[in-house]
Amino acid sequence: MMTLTEADKKQLKEKGIEVKRVKEQIETFKKGIPFVNLIAAATIDHGIHKFSDKEKKKYIALFESKKDALNLLKFVPASGAATRMFKALFQFLNNYNPANETINAYVNREKADIIRTFFIGVEKFPFYESVIKRFVEKHPDFLNLPDHFQKYYFIKILLDQDEFDYGSSPKGLLPFHKYKTHPATAFEEHMYEAALYDESNGTAKLHFTISKEHNNDFDDEMDKIQNRVKEKTGVSFDTTFSFQKESTDTIAVTMKNEPFRLETGEILFRPGGHGALIENLNDQDADIIFIKNIDNVVVYKYKHEVAEYKKVLAGKLLEVQEKAFEYARLLDETTPDEKKIDEIKEFLKKELNVHVKPDVDKYKEVYQIEFLKEKLNAPIRICGMVKNEGEPGGGPFWIKDEDGNISLQIVETPQIDTNNKFQLDIVKGATHFNPVDIVCSIKNYKGEKYNLLDYVNPQQAFITTKTKEGKELKALELPGLWNGGMAFWNTIFVEVPLTTFNPVKTVVDLLKPAHQVKDK
Repeated sequence: MMTLTEADKKQLKEKGIEVKRVKEQIETFKKGIPFVNLIAAATIDHGIHKFSDKEKKKYIALFESKKDALNLLKFVPASGAATRMFKALFQFLNNYNPANETINAYVNREKADIIRTFFIGVEKFPFYESVIKRFVEKHPDFLNLPDHFQKYYFIKILLDQDEFDYGSSPKGLLPFHKYKTHPATAFEEHMYEAALYDESNGTAKLHFTISKEHNNDFDDEMDKIQNRVKEKTGVSFDTTFSFQKESTDTIAVTMKNEPFRLETGEILFRPGGHGALIENLNDQDADIIFIKNIDNVVVYKYKHEVAEYKKVLAGKLLEVQEKAFEYARLLDETTPDEKKIDEIKEFLKKELNVHVKPDVDKYKEVYQIEFLKEKLNAPIRICGMVKNEGEPGGGPFWIKDEDGNISLQIVETPQIDTNNKFQLDIVKGATHFNPVDIVCSIKNYKGEKYNLLDYVNPQQAFITTKTKEGKELKALELPGLWNGGMAFWNTIFVEVPLTTFNPVKTVVDLLKPAHQVKDK
C-alpha cells in the first residue's frame, strides 16, 4: 500500500498531479502492460490507400478550394534535445586520444562508420565554417596541427558545453541546411514548408511544443528568421509555443514497484514521453491540423513535393469528413430507416475502417443508432505511410482489443510480443512504416472540439528500465501521441513516397541529398 507523506502531497500539488493518478500508475507497474494483439499488417488495399495521379489531383484541388475558409495549423513536437543525434561523436570524444592513434585506427577498432562518414563529408555540414572560424580565433595555429588532432578538436568544440554545445541544444535550433546566404535551422525550414500548405488567407499558423529552458532561444530564432521567410514566401506567420505539462509527468518506481525516492527523499517523477503532448494538442483550436516531427525537413527545392502530398492527405480528410458530418447530423436530427442505417455502416467500414461486429445487427434499432453516433463522433486522422526500407519506428497494423474490436493502429515494436511466432510473422510481413505524417480533424459537425483525452487508450503505455543515482528503476511512458494517444480516433492510412520522409536521427543524415543544397 502506497503511503504519501505531507511533503509528497505538497510535491504532487505543485506539479498538478492527482493522488488517484499516481496510484493508477503504480497499479500499472504491478500488473504490467499487455502486448498489442496484431491480427494483420496494414497493406495496400487492406488498410492502406494508394492514390492514382487523378485522385491526387482531385484531393489537392479540393483542399485548395476550401482552405481559405478553414482555420489551419501545423503542430510540431520540438522539445527533444539533439543528444542522440551526436551519440557517436560523444563516444568518439570519450574513447579517442589523438596522441595515441590515428582516426582511421579508431574507426577500424570501434567499427565507427558514423565517424568515418562524418569526416568524409565534414565540409558539407552547415556548421563547418562556424566551427573552423571559432578554432582559428582561439588557436591561430589550429590549421598547423596534425590532421587527427584537428579532427578531434573539431568535434570537441562542436559538443563542448563552453563552446557550441550542440548535444544539449534542441534539434529545432541546430543548423540543418547550408544555403549561400546563411545556414538554416530545422525551425526555419518548417516555416518555409508551412507557407506551402498551412497557409490560409495569407497567414500560416504553427505551434511548436518545446522545452521551457529553451523558450527564449526559440523566441530569438523566430525574431531572426520571420521577416526573411515572409519576404521569400509572401506569407505571414502566427507562431505559438507550449511546454510539456508537469502534470503529465509519471512516477518512477523501484524494482519492487514502490515509489522511487531520490537521496533528498523526494519521489522521482519523469517526463511522460511524447504521449504527454496529447494535452498540448488538445489545447489547440483549428479545423485541420498537420502533425510532423521537428527533424523531418528538406532543403527548399524539395519542399513542393512534400507540400503536394500534405495537400493530398488534407483533401482526403475533407472528403471523408464531409460525409461523416452529414451522417452525424442526420442521426441527430432524424430517425433513419434500415436502409440508411446499413448505408452508414458501410461508410464506417469502407471509408473509416471501423469494424462493425456482426452482433451489432442484432441490436434494437435505437442501440444501433447509438453505436453509429459513437463511431462517427470521433476525431479523424489521415496518416501518411511510407514503404518499409528498414528504418526504425512504428508501423500500420490491424489489431484486436480485449473486447473483440478490430481497428487500424500505428504500433511500435515494444508493444509487440516478438517471442510469439504468429505476431512476429505479421511484423515480418509488414510493408510500410510510420513517418509521422498526419493530417487530422478534432471537431464535430457543429464545430465543437472533441476532448482528445477521451480517445486515449491507457493500456498502450510503455514500461522501461532506467537508472538514477546508481539504482535501477522502472519508468512509465504514456501511450505514444500517434499510438495509444490516438487509439480511438477514426484512422485512414495513405501511402506517401519515401521522398517525403527525411528525418535526422544521426548527424551524418545531414549529408543525404534531401539536406544538401547543390549549387547550379
